[in-house]
Amino acid sequence: MFEMTPVTFRPGFSQKRPVSMPATPQLHEDRLFPADPATRAIARSLYAGVKSLPIISPHGHTDPSWFSGNEAFDSPADLFLAPDHYLYRMLYSQGISLDALGVPSKAGKPDCDPREAWRLFARHFYLFRGTPSAMWMNHVLGDVFGIGERLNEDTADAIYDAIDAALKTEGFRPRALFDRFNIELLATTESPTDTLDHHHAIASSGWSGRVVTAYRPDPVVDADHEDFRAALEQFGDVTGEDTFTWRGYLAAHRQRRVNFMAAGATSTDHGHPTAATADLDPGEAEVLFDRIVSGKAGAGDAELFRAQMLTEMAAMSLEDGLVMQIHPGSFRNHNAALFASHGRDKGADIPARTDYVHALKPLLDRFGNERGLDIILFTLDETSYTRELAPLAGHYPVLKLGPAWWFHDSPEGMMRFRKQTTETAGFYNTVGFNDDTRAFLSIPARHDMARRVDCAFLAGLVAEHRLTEDEAADLATDLAYTLAKKAYKLDAAN
Repeated sequence: MFEMTPVTFRPGFSQKRPVSMPATPQLHEDRLFPADPATRAIARSLYAGVKSLPIISPHGHTDPSWFSGNEAFDSPADLFLAPDHYLYRMLYSQGISLDALGVPSKAGKPDCDPREAWRLFARHFYLFRGTPSAMWMNHVLGDVFGIGERLNEDTADAIYDAIDAALKTEGFRPRALFDRFNIELLATTESPTDTLDHHHAIASSGWSGRVVTAYRPDPVVDADHEDFRAALEQFGDVTGEDTFTWRGYLAAHRQRRVNFMAAGATSTDHGHPTAATADLDPGEAEVLFDRIVSGKAGAGDAELFRAQMLTEMAAMSLEDGLVMQIHPGSFRNHNAALFASHGRDKGADIPARTDYVHALKPLLDRFGNERGLDIILFTLDETSYTRELAPLAGHYPVLKLGPAWWFHDSPEGMMRFRKQTTETAGFYNTVGFNDDTRAFLSIPARHDMARRVDCAFLAGLVAEHRLTEDEAADLATDLAYTLAKKAYKLDAAN
């Protein structure tokens, strides 16, 4: 084992970091830049112009209670392992139980020593070599905690102690880190049954950080969800509407959207299994809803209802101006045994083939040419980029393409996205980057990765004389900052 030496925070931070590791930097300044020296020099120059821009994080799943309560984070294991399915799904694939990592199950939080969980993680950290998770983790260790030593079995305890000591200081409370990360705005995601109490507490706290919400109606839209009926009942309790009638159900959505906008929301989010949309007449939609809530739904009714609700949500967005995000194509909870023991969101969601051309046509036939509606499309099916998504976004005024997402939130995924969409949709039918994460400390790492990859892509276009350097510099700023702010209507947001 090695000795640890105290270091100070970077300029602007007066507190002492309790400990740090010997300097063996893992974050090369040219990471993700082209190997060709001339192109790499262009990428360096472009990156220098955007690396310090504020972070716009318009869609994610961080916990708003972190910022309302501003309490110190728990142990390193509770902070890094328990909430991050990117990490524990890899470990699970190698036969390591989620209980041993401290991941909560349906029975509650397991009786697990956080230090032992961290040691287990460190012993197997080599499994992440070459993955974006390793890059994010090394960025957090090096840039956030000032740790240069590699995480492994030999360094596990010292790194655990360094992180644990730092988390007990004021400089590592959520609001301090929010400011340190230079986050201009962060959006969380809440369901229609959420009271938004944490967002109200943030707004009344006097803190200047902008943490807003986004409207995610899936729990009361997906009739296949095991808690759908209970969620409908709670939806009615929260709104005072009869959510078991079609008219009351739609009125409840409109009410909650107004409530969410009052809490800063500028967007909705829809995580459906497919991109299917439908445009039933009002009488047919009401009959379908009645079958759903009466327990008489037939085969295909749940999918048809989700499809109809995407069109209903688009109609509401045209009325109230909320940007609509569609995140389809994940077969959720594919591991039945794990779902039975641990529930949802435990790393067992698998991408599936997704059709957009036919699936979106009913919605686009009704709203595709509207200038007052904004729909951002995401995909887990990269085969659709060139064939479907880029041509659709390159034509319909309502459509924009969201960035490479989830399984493709990676250097190769980001580069494939640019290569497959730019020639048809251009840059300005895309919306920059959003990190879509539950892991708060990884947000700056993810944005840094995206900025580096975009600068590498733009540098290649400059080197091939397809862009001038000043055009590339403008684009680098737009991709890192301006496009997300515009797409999510954040300039106009309170």
